[in-house]
Amino acid sequence: MSKILEPAHAGTLESSDVFVRVVPSEQNGIEIELESSVSEIYGEAIELLIKETAEAMNIRNIRILVQDKGALDYVIKARVQTAILRAQGTVSPDWSVLS
Repeated sequence: MSKILEPAHAGTLESSDVFVRVVPSEQNGIEIELESSVSEIYGEAIELLIKETAEAMNIRNIRILVQDKGALDYVIKARVQTAILRAQGTVSPDWSVLS
């Protein structure tokens, strides 16, 4: 299991992008707070994508705060991965889990 060392973020608040902030959590598991302009329609799918992305990177005990401005799935996934890698202080990621 990978560990989050410090808070980090990725993305912007521009239209069609997403701002992701990750912080270490004392809670066991993955906490997600989603604020999205499309949450009524896609909220559950976005949360599932965020959770699956963190799990694929073997991350637990994390709080992920997301402000979505209509980003596509691949953008959301890339921003979550980037924020997690920054929080870990990773210079050379394991590319096999970043598919």
